[in-house]
Amino acid sequence: MEDRLERAYGARSVGELEGLVANLPMLPFDKVDQGLVPIIAPPSAIPSRGVLLAVMGGNGRRGGWLVPRHLKIVAVMGGAELDMREARFSPGVTEIDVFVVMGGVEISVPPGVRVEIVGSAFMGGFDADAGDASALDPSQPVLRISGVVVMGGVEAKVRKPGKKMLKKFHAAWEAARRLPGGGRQ
Repeated sequence: MEDRLERAYGARSVGELEGLVANLPMLPFDKVDQGLVPIIAPPSAIPSRGVLLAVMGGNGRRGGWLVPRHLKIVAVMGGAELDMREARFSPGVTEIDVFVVMGGVEISVPPGVRVEIVGSAFMGGFDADAGDASALDPSQPVLRISGVVVMGGVEAKVRKPGKKMLKKFHAAWEAARRLPGGGRQ
């Protein structure tokens, strides 16, 4: 398992990933956990707009939530944290518009999401250590972050799976091994 995980994290193409799972048995669709890749939801299920407000406090989203097509985040002397590793995206562009004054916004994205940052900062900054430039398929999600930061910051980064996600992966792996022909590596 560790060898496959290392090779999966180092993969640079879909072909390399397909080679990693070519000799594994197929799982029934309802047993597949897609928590490590962006999950595309039907466009009709995605809200068109959303607001996240953090004034002198904090606000955040994590787990399996629906990311609106246009999300407005206001953080004034407060912080907002978005964990999108298990979130459901619509295909195409999702826009996040931020307004930060003496606060911060931290956005964690899963692999496979392209991140574009276009913003202005005064005594602060926008930082993107995230995004998959190879995600050029029109159905793949694109996260476009824009806005204004004054004496604060906006950061977008890829976060590796947490212990909870790795535990789910391990459980799915064990379920696959119990299937007929599942003992192969």
